[in-house]
Amino acid sequence: MASPSRTELLGLYRSLLLTARECCDYNVREYAKRRTSDGFRQNRNLTDPDSIASVYREGKNQLAVAKRQAMVYSLYAPKVKSIMELDAAITTNTTN
Repeated sequence: MASPSRTELLGLYRSLLLTARECCDYNVREYAKRRTSDGFRQNRNLTDPDSIASVYREGKNQLAVAKRQAMVYSLYAPKVKSIMELDAAITTNTTN
């Protein structure tokens, strides 16, 4: 596999963040966003095309897992928001 382009890498990053946003549970959503940012930050200095392609494949696999998990979590979404989501909503409303 050829080394993915910058556009493909940024697209993967965006897809992972958008998939994280779909999670109903606050803790899972924040973990997925944090893990995505940390993973990309950790690998930003890679220069070897083979290692970049390998990390990209792993990222695509993680995206597939995240999409499945988002679907499962949406099936069993809690009826009541967590205290963290309520606090974030209150903070957002007071700053606007």
